[in-house]
Amino acid sequence: MKALIQRVRHARVEVAGEVVGSIDVGLLVLLGVERDDDHARADKLLHKLLRYRVFSDEQGKMNRSVSDVGGGLLLVSQFTLAADTGSGLRPSFSSAAPPMLGEELYDYVLAQAHRQHPDVACGRFGAEMQVHLQNDGPVTFLLES
Repeated sequence: MKALIQRVRHARVEVAGEVVGSIDVGLLVLLGVERDDDHARADKLLHKLLRYRVFSDEQGKMNRSVSDVGGGLLLVSQFTLAADTGSGLRPSFSSAAPPMLGEELYDYVLAQAHRQHPDVACGRFGAEMQVHLQNDGPVTFLLES
């Protein structure tokens, strides 16, 4: 499982012109599910997402997590993160989870996030989405479990 996280000042996701999820200060999380992923990997990744220290403390050092600062978490399914880009000029999606598994694990991460964090929003699995954000820094990391 992969998560591309971006520290944002605000972010929102639209589907067909309708805002389906938005946050103010927090993390935009683009979530890619791979074939071999399961609940244990999802739990491990969510634990890391909520505790990964990318927000500044009083000294300006990245020492605070989204949980520490009370920031929002915006989860967006992003199957292209599971692409194999190692050879050729076209991505291969052979390592990506099939849609049913991808949706089940995305929904699982979302449900667990709602249980563990007070400010969670999401996109819509499988939809054509437009993601709008103001990256803060910019600060962007790729997390894997």
